[in-house]
Amino acid sequence: MQTQLSPEFAGSPEGAEAEAILRKCVHCGFCTATCPTYQLLGDELDGPRGRIYLIKQVLEGEQPTEKTRLHLDRCLTCRNCESTCPSGVQYGHLVDIGRRIVEEKVPRQGADKALRWALKEGLPSPAFGPAMKLGQAVRGLLPAALKAKVPAPRPAGAWPTRSHARKVLLLAGCVQPSMVPNIDSATARVLDAAGIQSLVAAEAGCCGAVKFHLNDQAGGLAQMRRNVDAWWPYVQRGEVEAIVMNASGCGVTVREYGHHLRHDVAYADKARRIGELTRDLSELLPELVPALQGRVRAPQGVLAYHPPCTLQHGQQLRGGVEAGLRQLGFDVRLPLDESHLCCGSAGTYSVLQPGLSRQLRDRKLGHLGALQPQAVISANIGCITHLQSGTGVPVRHWVEVLDESLQG
Repeated sequence: MQTQLSPEFAGSPEGAEAEAILRKCVHCGFCTATCPTYQLLGDELDGPRGRIYLIKQVLEGEQPTEKTRLHLDRCLTCRNCESTCPSGVQYGHLVDIGRRIVEEKVPRQGADKALRWALKEGLPSPAFGPAMKLGQAVRGLLPAALKAKVPAPRPAGAWPTRSHARKVLLLAGCVQPSMVPNIDSATARVLDAAGIQSLVAAEAGCCGAVKFHLNDQAGGLAQMRRNVDAWWPYVQRGEVEAIVMNASGCGVTVREYGHHLRHDVAYADKARRIGELTRDLSELLPELVPALQGRVRAPQGVLAYHPPCTLQHGQQLRGGVEAGLRQLGFDVRLPLDESHLCCGSAGTYSVLQPGLSRQLRDRKLGHLGALQPQAVISANIGCITHLQSGTGVPVRHWVEVLDESLQG
């Protein structure tokens, strides 16, 4: 797809990146078949191809409107289209560029602006933890919409205290430790059982995705730099072999630190190295299995697995969770239909686009429920919370289920 950038963008790093991405697009339309919002709405402008054309028009100098912004807002950034695209179009990077430009040219007003500000400032805030504890204490009294965002409290259990020669860093990010702290401690216990010690850098925090994807890209980049600074001493000393992510939404962002900070002379090389060291927890499963075999008592019944978009499309990691757990005796099954489609959580999407989000959630739960599972498992806090809001079947992180099955 050829484009002629307007003088406003010609020669800028952002314009050059967008032009290179657009050049790969051949207008084939394969992406529409796997786009969740196109499946729901049937509007070309609510599919990747239509949104690409909207962004192209803006880059060529056309003035965007609130309608332009709406079609970009409706995108989940699930990146399913990237898995489908035969030309390798990096749609996720292009839509980040397009959204920032359109929001600058069509500023938000009123409640929409206030809600987005509250999300990007509140979720990574130190105040989020106490607020979540308060919400959990009065959860039974909350309105249904708010109660759906507040998981029932679960004890985290003890953090292992043994030291091991093999060490990894874990990211205790912005919302997961407050919402379901057991995910991090279960991760540490499972790794400990396999002879790997989990370290947490106290100075690290939110991966930067929340602010970045809500068009506070400067704020998101600042959070990325802070994490690089927090982790770099461990990397420089050779103390850790990997930075392990048990929230796939954070994982896809940290893997791309090198891309996001590539123009920052002070951080480009460090950020690239951090991205190279980043591993999703599922990538460690092949070497955890031999260490854990004989120590796992797998529960009876089916575990229905929802692979998050950030894992299967953003990081292009598929099959690792199912294969590893099956080797350990678990009956893990993918839905027969639409296992590739988003559940509708997508970070803050379930708050900003609640109608579309609920439709996708219920569609996903219908496919998962057809397996008659004893529990649903996933690999991202957003997916877990969102799916749990629509079902009475327990929805857990897979590492919690594995941790509970360990004997001795």
